[in-house]
Amino acid sequence: MPMIPLLICDDSNMARKQLIRALPSDWGVSVTTATNGHEGLEAIRQGLGQVVLLDLTMPDMDGYQALAAMRAENMQAKVIVVSGDVQEEAVRRTLELGALAFLKKPADPLELQLTLQRLGLLGEPSRNVTLAPKTEHAAISFQDAFRETVNVAMGRAAALLARVLGVFVQLPVPNVNMLEVGELHMALADAQGSDRLTAVCQGYIGGGIAGEALLLFHDSEIADMAQLMKIRDSHYSEMEMLLDLSSILIGACLSGIAEQIDIAFSQGHPQVLGAHNGIEELIRLNQQRWKKTLAVEISYSLEGHNIHFDLLMLFTEDSVERLSRKLAYLMS
Repeated sequence: MPMIPLLICDDSNMARKQLIRALPSDWGVSVTTATNGHEGLEAIRQGLGQVVLLDLTMPDMDGYQALAAMRAENMQAKVIVVSGDVQEEAVRRTLELGALAFLKKPADPLELQLTLQRLGLLGEPSRNVTLAPKTEHAAISFQDAFRETVNVAMGRAAALLARVLGVFVQLPVPNVNMLEVGELHMALADAQGSDRLTAVCQGYIGGGIAGEALLLFHDSEIADMAQLMKIRDSHYSEMEMLLDLSSILIGACLSGIAEQIDIAFSQGHPQVLGAHNGIEELIRLNQQRWKKTLAVEISYSLEGHNIHFDLLMLFTEDSVERLSRKLAYLMS
């Protein structure tokens, strides 16, 4: 029986390897990998993607754009989307664009097998999964593993936010970097630009991992946000609204990370830092406590609205070793 050409299209090395491990062991496939939609389309054109496992959030060309291009070129690839973006609207859009099924990350091996079975893609048991010659065997870096962990957590937070606000949340590829605190100062100065910002800060600690989350709101967009949340109670202030939104986003992100690395975070109360001065004070305090920080940056925007906000998660330097140990089993 000929091998089925299977394409795994995802920008994360860890996500690609997780999917390879999740494949049924007796499924006769030859696996090729791609890191964005452009690479994926080229692989399909070369006959390497009869079945495709496709991520949504990727640089250069995302999964939505890849699906649209497949439809435009009348490609016959059978696509299953595997994504951390679990918004109901994301599922609806991918199926409308021609995907046959949607699985949330990280893909559960049994759920993947049942989906392949239901779609008639498994066939008779065959030889083991084989990797195409060009499929990379590079080790998974800490940065890649943690970025993928954050990506899954970010998607869960977006799904919650989408339900609360009744909107579609556009998600970026999260940035993960080790920064000197001085570099963080510059990054925040860039983020502020000429616009006035209000920042909400919330500390967290658990399992030897600690840090602070900083949610930056553009002051010019706060009134639009209040309208979106249909706030008509005169006793419910804009600051209370920002604190509530921060609790939703920061809490969901932290719980998504905690669940994946099997720890529990205790969270402090969110506090409004105010514009500019509060951020400067946060940096000054952090500079006294540690020299470096593991910085995660996620920029959320709301489709159809001129509303976006930046979530910065700042982990202490000491947390990196603990996070590395927690992620080691995923990185192997």
